[in-house]
Amino acid sequence: MKDITALCDQIRQTAYDIHVYHAHGHLEKVYENALAHRLRKAGVNVQQQHPIQVFDEDGTLIGDYLADLLVAGQVILELKAVKALAPEHEAQILGYLKSARLRHGLLINFGSYKFEIRKFIWEAGATTRNTKITKNGVWGLLGTVLGFLATH
Repeated sequence: MKDITALCDQIRQTAYDIHVYHAHGHLEKVYENALAHRLRKAGVNVQQQHPIQVFDEDGTLIGDYLADLLVAGQVILELKAVKALAPEHEAQILGYLKSARLRHGLLINFGSYKFEIRKFIWEAGATTRNTKITKNGVWGLLGTVLGFLATH
């Protein structure tokens, strides 16, 4: 199994290369297919539209959602093709990580002329209400939720 830092670096570089080649302007599904294709070509296990169940605090199944990509069973990728990432996109990836009980997630926006990617780490017991967005768009290090902007 690949080190999580190396895996995230590989995903980030691959996504950046896709953004350089395809630029912005396509639908999210085009970028999803391209990223899945290139990562698979590199020998990485990628599942598209992977169902993840959502449980309530007592363990009751309350629903499910489809992760855009689940990479190596460790990293949830939430892809966007929007003009700019918004706080609700960050809340979405944090919610997905909590529900899936996974630690690592990447939020990638292909819709802007400038490549955007943000890495999130979910720590058990954290609550999103203890976090806030700072003026520069990076999640504050409040509570035990760690989010930081991963740039290339």
